[in-house]
Amino acid sequence: MWVAVVSLAAWAWLTLGQGFFWRTDTRLPPPGDGGTWPAVAVVIPARDEAEVLPASLPSVLGQAYEGRAEVFLVDDGSSDGTGDVARALAERHGGLALTVTSPGAPLPGWTGKLWAVRHGIALAAERTDAEYLLLTDADIAHEPESLRELVSAARAGGLDMVSLMARLRVETGWERLIVPAFVYFFAQLYPFRWVNRPTARTAAAAGGCVLIRRDAVERAGVPAAIRHAVIDDVALARAVKRSGGRIWLGLADRVDSVRPYPGLAELWRMVSRSAYAQLRHSPSLLAGTVVGLACIYLVPPVAAVAGALTGSWWACAAGAAAWALMAGTYLPMLRYYRQSVWWAPLLPLTAALYLLMTVDSAVQHYRGRGAAWKGRTYARPDADADASA
Repeated sequence: MWVAVVSLAAWAWLTLGQGFFWRTDTRLPPPGDGGTWPAVAVVIPARDEAEVLPASLPSVLGQAYEGRAEVFLVDDGSSDGTGDVARALAERHGGLALTVTSPGAPLPGWTGKLWAVRHGIALAAERTDAEYLLLTDADIAHEPESLRELVSAARAGGLDMVSLMARLRVETGWERLIVPAFVYFFAQLYPFRWVNRPTARTAAAAGGCVLIRRDAVERAGVPAAIRHAVIDDVALARAVKRSGGRIWLGLADRVDSVRPYPGLAELWRMVSRSAYAQLRHSPSLLAGTVVGLACIYLVPPVAAVAGALTGSWWACAAGAAAWALMAGTYLPMLRYYRQSVWWAPLLPLTAALYLLMTVDSAVQHYRGRGAAWKGRTYARPDADADASA
């Protein structure tokens, strides 16, 4: 029974004491009258993205932005004609000026994405006087007012970095089971209210959509300072906040991911490729995570059912109460994703899958296949690199 009570106490704390992570009202305000709009350079790292670009790139090129804006797509060694597809889309749709470039193979110690971002930032600095950089992924679609809203929020709030958690695709059954929980778990680790508080140490970003002042990039020494990072968005936010920058993270209303994850295998790879890196490749942190996930997410339904079957009503009550708190805090995220409330009681099942994905991430790491993405595998960075993160 005591395990069920501990789980209930944990859920009471999470509900009230973890930055109200479960709320989904951290959103960008409507754009104001910007007066003179600053110049922006949009940097898109892309590796083998020919399939998704038709659904995303035209939306970036078609931004309704009053200031000067230019797009730099960095073709990171693609083998599927990504660069040619991007050029053809620009010719067909028009809009913002597009430059397609290639950085060559990354130097040792750099992840491919950050090497591409470095090249894009350097080229933008050479060709433009942009005050802001929009770092956005090749699978991210933006509604026409997206850039205007990001810049307006940054200027109005005196922010050095504004990041939006793009709304991920939720169409298949597996996506409905796993994707909203992905954002829910992320917010639990990095409560947005804590991220957005200048005095709090918590820092995070969503790498698919990051607007950042160019002088903040220079002050934080990024991307060179985080060149090895697999979870580059969180590393970027930490570097900017440590350098004195003000950051903001929220949920998107007009920014969407168009990348499909139709089956469990694709979703499994999405999570497992970086889960062990999130734990700093530490066996002790892995063990603690497994125990914590089991106690917080798996114990409540087991205690509720087992207690009812065995007549242990205290255990049943504690487990049921914890399960109810868990499901209740998940409801706002399900509403944000426009999903049925009946997915909420299934959160323990989803958590069990995430637990297995995390363990598999560690197994793949020790087999030399950890942090694999599009033909590249990244080893654990050395201690000096870790310290710089």
